Amino acid sequence: MSSASERTSNYVKEPIVEITGHSDQVWQGYSSIAKELNQAIHNYPLEKTIITIECYPGVREEEIMQGLSGYLNFDLIVNSDSVAYPAEIVTEMIERNLTEDRVFGAISPHHLEEFFDNEKVDDVRKQIEDLHTGTILVYGVGASVISKGDIFLYADLARWEIQKRYERKELGNWKADNREEEPLLKFKRGYFFEWQAADRLKKDVLMDIDYLLDTNLDNKPKMITNDALFNGLDQVVHQPFRVVPYFKPGVWGGQWMKEVCDLDRNAANFAWAFDCVPEENSLYLQFGRVTLEIPSINVVYFKPRELLGEKVHARFGTEFPIRFDFLDTMDGQNLSLQVHPLTEYIQDQFGMHYTQDESYYLLDAGEDAVVYLGLKEDVNSEEMVEDLQRANEGELSFPDDNYVNQYPAQKHDHFLIPAGTVHCSGKNSMVLEISATPYIFTFKLWDWGRVDLDGKPRPVHLTHGEKAIQWDRTKSWVDNHLVNRIETVDAGDGWREEKTGLHEREFIETRRHWFQKTVAHDTHGGVNVLNLVEGEEAVVESPAHAFPPFIVHYAETFIIPAHVGPYTIRPHGDSEGKEMATIKAWVRT
Repeated sequence: MSSASERTSNYVKEPIVEITGHSDQVWQGYSSIAKELNQAIHNYPLEKTIITIECYPGVREEEIMQGLSGYLNFDLIVNSDSVAYPAEIVTEMIERNLTEDRVFGAISPHHLEEFFDNEKVDDVRKQIEDLHTGTILVYGVGASVISKGDIFLYADLARWEIQKRYERKELGNWKADNREEEPLLKFKRGYFFEWQAADRLKKDVLMDIDYLLDTNLDNKPKMITNDALFNGLDQVVHQPFRVVPYFKPGVWGGQWMKEVCDLDRNAANFAWAFDCVPEENSLYLQFGRVTLEIPSINVVYFKPRELLGEKVHARFGTEFPIRFDFLDTMDGQNLSLQVHPLTEYIQDQFGMHYTQDESYYLLDAGEDAVVYLGLKEDVNSEEMVEDLQRANEGELSFPDDNYVNQYPAQKHDHFLIPAGTVHCSGKNSMVLEISATPYIFTFKLWDWGRVDLDGKPRPVHLTHGEKAIQWDRTKSWVDNHLVNRIETVDAGDGWREEKTGLHEREFIETRRHWFQKTVAHDTHGGVNVLNLVEGEEAVVESPAHAFPPFIVHYAETFIIPAHVGPYTIRPHGDSEGKEMATIKAWVRT
């Protein structure tokens, strides 16, 4: 592979899934949407029609109301916020879940309807009942708690777009007067409370809707029928697909992704690329000339067996357990020295089902690249914690050389990082991070004495971290268990399969395939996640012609649903005849 600076990018930043049929069941713009709703009203047999628009937290509710009011006449308009408890009561109800911590809370078990005043709900319902003719609009977060209406819409939004609205201070949390609060705290409230409650409601009602509204773009709504939406989701899980990646700068960020992923060259850096995190990524569905953007987690929620497979679904429910993302420190800085909690700790403290086991696969590396991994022999735990405390109080620079191993890192190395192992990527590395999904539970131990892009010190969680560190993960253990545990398991004409990990404590298995010719794969009833880690372009095909040929490019992550079964990958285009490689992950069951 040529270096990033010599590469012409063919990385697709806005992948789409082309959906066959139903192009007459999607509309864009308030005028077109209102025309369809008006036709639905006239088709309804009663003199009174209730239109309910359930909104995901973060949707621009007033934009929807004003956009539709310009074309439709409403005899009564009800905003669900008027019957929800005020902000101070909601915050008091979820205080245990929010905690005093700047980053971590505890997963809320609440359902959205718990935050509505039953007497006020009954009053509004009576007001609606007393109106015998006309058109009524009920909209907002929890609108369906009042009524699902005669015509039921769901206004949806991807979490990544919500986070951008947080950062622009356009948006605060639901039932919280906190628009000016720092994004980290708004994300915490969203992650631990409101997204949990909103997703529970979404799972309950989405099958019942008449239309879904895509509200990701400012004043550019799109609407699709229930039939078209679920037919589209069904088509997604019968073929390979990619979710829409997003990129984020960071204090330690590098320059590699600018070239390889064709990003803004004028940006200071890009630290992360989240190219397979269905909880936050979008999914683009192309219906004729209209591209609909939905949260990719909707596929997990409503097609879990087809996507995940029976065994993975039985174990994880409607959660996508595998995450692929990029960590770019090329011409950047070290990540924070960190550790992830053991399973029992994340369950007891935060209400999560499983922890963040992970690994670093090196897509690229500079000559001085290193990975910090595990502890040196005979480390005194009390002394290390004391030095970390003093370092974080500004008394000294943490002497990492005394405590933490450094391993030289080269392209295509694979470092395994089961929870409890002290680790971080050093500067001048390009990491494909393969991990379990609970992605915010990183306990920073030391952040090299720097501040974040907002000028504030990045949160360090030494109290949690010292309880997570497995003090027996010393160099001899790491050498034997975590560094390049690569073995050839099979080979054929023009291909070789290698087992690259992960550790036995981790539920994800990974395999690397080197190939110059066609390689046969099979999901074996479980979801596969892959990345093209060597070579320019490959094509994924169905031996039974069950899906159209699917083109992937260097560094792109793609998902093969469990339902696909057998598939092949081979070099394509200018890559034909050249050596290529994929890394594949799946859940051990």
